[in-house]
Amino acid sequence: MLLLSLDTSSPSGSVAVLRDAQVLGIISTCTDEDYSSRMFRHVTWLLKELSLETSDFDVFAVSSGPGSFTGLRVGLTAVKGWAEAHNRPIVSVSALEAIAAQATTGVDLLVPVFDARRSEVYFGFYRRASVESDGLAVLEPMDEAQVAPPVEFLEQAAARADHEQLVIVTPAPELLTDPLTSLNSSHRGARLLRLERVSGVLAAVIGRIGYHRARMGKTETALTLDANYVRRTDAELKWKGPS
Repeated sequence: MLLLSLDTSSPSGSVAVLRDAQVLGIISTCTDEDYSSRMFRHVTWLLKELSLETSDFDVFAVSSGPGSFTGLRVGLTAVKGWAEAHNRPIVSVSALEAIAAQATTGVDLLVPVFDARRSEVYFGFYRRASVESDGLAVLEPMDEAQVAPPVEFLEQAAARADHEQLVIVTPAPELLTDPLTSLNSSHRGARLLRLERVSGVLAAVIGRIGYHRARMGKTETALTLDANYVRRTDAELKWKGPS
C-alpha cells in the first residue's frame, strides 16, 4: 500500500511517502513562511525525488487538526482534490494523536501538547489501548481536543494525575517548563507530572497510523473529511466577539 501523508496542522509541517508502514521519504523545513505556502513545493519535490505521481497512491493520510485555520484548510483541500481526482480513500489523523503515538513511556495515559500560538496550547488525553505489530501504539481519545493557556492545561493535568499516572508528550517542552516548575514548587503534582519530548515532524507518524486504519477499512471520502479547528478563526472572533 502506497501512502502520501500531509501534516499542515503542527507548526513545522511535513510531507511523507510510505509503503505500508515503511517511510520512503519525508521533507520538513523550518522557516518563518507559513507551511501552507510551501507545502505544494515540498510535495512536488518529494514525488519527483521518488519518481511518483499523485495517481500512484492507494491512500492519502492527512492531519485533521487541531491547528491553524489556513494550514488545515489548505492541507485538507489538497487531499480532497487528489482523492476525488483519483478515486482514492482518505484517512484523517489528529495531530495530537500523532504526537502521543511517539511516546516511549510505559504509562498508559498520554497527554499530547503542542503550540497553539496566542500564548495557548492544544492538548488532549489519550489512553494506550494496544500496540500494532510494528510497535506503533493504538490510542483511544478520552475526550475532545482542547485549547488553553499552559497554566490552565497543567491544572487539568495535575487534577487527573491525582488519580492516575500520566505523561505529558510534546515537541515543545519549553512551553510548559516555567508553569510546571511553579506548579511543582507548590507541591501539586510534583511527583506525577512528567514531560517526554518527541518530534514535531508528524507526517511519517500520521502515515503509519493511516496505513493501519486503511487496512481495517477506517477511511473517509472527500465529502466526509472535515477539520477539527478546536477554536474559532480570527475572523470569527472579530465578527462575533468573545464567546
